[in-house]
Amino acid sequence: MTFIAPIRTALTLGLLVFGLQWAHAGSDPKTLVFGVAPGPYGDMVKQAIKPELVKKGYKVDVREFSDYVQPNVALANGSIDANLFQHTLYLEKFAADKGLKIQPLIAVPTASMGFYSHKITAIDQLKKGDIITLSNDPTNLARGLRFLQKLGLITIKADIDPTKASERDIALNPRGLVFKPLEAAQLPRTLDSASGALVNGNFAFAAGLKLSSALALETLDENLKNVIAVRSEDMDKPFVKDIKAAVESPAYAAAINQPASMFSQFQKPKWMQVVAQTTP
Repeated sequence: MTFIAPIRTALTLGLLVFGLQWAHAGSDPKTLVFGVAPGPYGDMVKQAIKPELVKKGYKVDVREFSDYVQPNVALANGSIDANLFQHTLYLEKFAADKGLKIQPLIAVPTASMGFYSHKITAIDQLKKGDIITLSNDPTNLARGLRFLQKLGLITIKADIDPTKASERDIALNPRGLVFKPLEAAQLPRTLDSASGALVNGNFAFAAGLKLSSALALETLDENLKNVIAVRSEDMDKPFVKDIKAAVESPAYAAAINQPASMFSQFQKPKWMQVVAQTTP
């Protein structure tokens, strides 16, 4: 009995150690799920953010949604861990309107809204009765109207907040253009019928439109540059800090700045411009 007991103890310890090693080797890495809208931001996650997170032991999945509503709803209810598709103005209004506790983490390079057309080759060719389509969600509708004003096509009423403008707030429309707000994802499809469309960058890329083919491109204010959003309760969690660190990494900057990359044409957030100026 005195000889068998040590053997049994050794076997038990050996099995325990082996079991622990097997459990560790077979355990799944931490999974992070990013929500995106159609367009380039899923590729940005896969090509520029995911590699850095994989190094930290994460598995990264990208889930594509067809509109600008579901990615925030899914984030708020915990179906996804972060999303990347929207600018700060849209996020803040959506969260306030729906009572969602989600917030921006960090801004990323962003494809600007463009004025696209299959019928004209220059803005000054627009004439009375020509139809221009633009996004119908309140934030991007106001954004589109401000873009049209900068192009000299309309004037917005002086006594209203331009970030909340709708088509009813157009004071002057000297060319007699017709404006049709539609679901943002549908805008590229209107180019065969409308004289022009204001298409957000992500949906332009999803439809195969190149930024270089736009008749005009919007210059983005900082609050119109896209952000990674997370739940407010997760802001101090390690995975959120790891996402932020991945975006701030030199490897992310290298992927974005590669000349052959589509992202090299995107407008960079202020923090990236500062880093670029201070990096030898």
